[in-house]
Amino acid sequence: MNDVLVKSSFRTKTQLCLMMFLQYMLSAVWWVPLGAYLQNGLKFSPAQISYVLCAMAIGAMASSFIGSIADRYFSGEKILSVLNLLTGVFLVFAAQQTTFAPLMGCVVGAMLCHMPTQSLTSTIAMHHTAAEQFPRIRLFGSIGWVASGLFSLAAFHVLHLSAFDDTNLPMYCGAAVCLVAAVVDLTLPNTPPSSSHKSLSFMDITGFSVFPLIMKNRNYRTFMILTFLSIIPFTLYHVYGSVILAEVNVQYITVTLNFGQLAEMFFLVITTSILLRSGIKKTLIYGLAALTIRYVAFFLGAETSIQAFYYVGIIVHGLIFGLFYVGGQVYTDNVAPEGMKATAQGLLFFLIWGVGFLIGTLFNGWLIDTFRVDNGCDWPIVFAISSVTSFVLLILFAIFFRPEHLRQA
Repeated sequence: MNDVLVKSSFRTKTQLCLMMFLQYMLSAVWWVPLGAYLQNGLKFSPAQISYVLCAMAIGAMASSFIGSIADRYFSGEKILSVLNLLTGVFLVFAAQQTTFAPLMGCVVGAMLCHMPTQSLTSTIAMHHTAAEQFPRIRLFGSIGWVASGLFSLAAFHVLHLSAFDDTNLPMYCGAAVCLVAAVVDLTLPNTPPSSSHKSLSFMDITGFSVFPLIMKNRNYRTFMILTFLSIIPFTLYHVYGSVILAEVNVQYITVTLNFGQLAEMFFLVITTSILLRSGIKKTLIYGLAALTIRYVAFFLGAETSIQAFYYVGIIVHGLIFGLFYVGGQVYTDNVAPEGMKATAQGLLFFLIWGVGFLIGTLFNGWLIDTFRVDNGCDWPIVFAISSVTSFVLLILFAIFFRPEHLRQA
């Protein structure tokens, strides 16, 4: 009997790891090079590019609504399968569009279906495994993101294509992975609806029901405001990274950007140790310092035309995301009242990765358009602005953020 349980547990964990691997691969393979395709393949204007790339923020803001409604009536694995299938359909249609409005509509449709799956996969994984096992399962998502670069390597070396990231091929590849993921999702263990009778309100879905409680905390109010502002310089790389590398003639854009994900995997593993040893304030400051270092490195790369500086800026992505944004989730969990922790995390996700990400995408698109020159963009000025902004936020954080010690389980 014990052998059967062990085999069943191993099989379940294998299924969940494969789910995470495919879910993040299908996201990265088309989203990472999208900016380069819009700029070099379709010749969209900077404003049009920024509007299309806002799709992720739109999907993030709507994902809590879609997920909260869906998981009250259907099993999690079935919802995930349908959402992945719909994402693939939208990507096929998007790959066939060459004008702004139809492509914008298709990409937004794809993100409205895809973004809810990020929380849904976590829900499914944590339903079938112990909480301490989840980080190991989630790690396969990062592995899948990195593995997405294999598509571009295969296009260059196996199919002998002269271009991949600047074409619509990543969208077709993403659609293919969506189809595989949709089939695999149906083999996952059953994850029943959480509740089909619980009332659903706008305040609960977005997390605003907990807003008055946590915002009474002066330190958390400081944290929320400065984190909201930090996402603006953060999106310059996160959204327009492929555009930046395309203009400095990097051939393997997706593979190069994945160096940041490799570093992220390492720093996510050690984030807990840094939090416990250094405290929440120093951990978050380290993350903001890394954000400043990124744009200083990019500035030096643009000024000197030495690509090595760009690799420095890419590698510190793991420090920024792991220490500042994941560390911020840990701090939120500590500040939020008992019984409202998930709601507080929903508020953080909605404001930072939804509203803030949207504003950051539009602002940086405007910035790139404003400093557009005949042969591209005046990147040194853009990177200098982002460097100064990040440094000012770092100083403000160091002065005004004075949190209590973290509660330790």
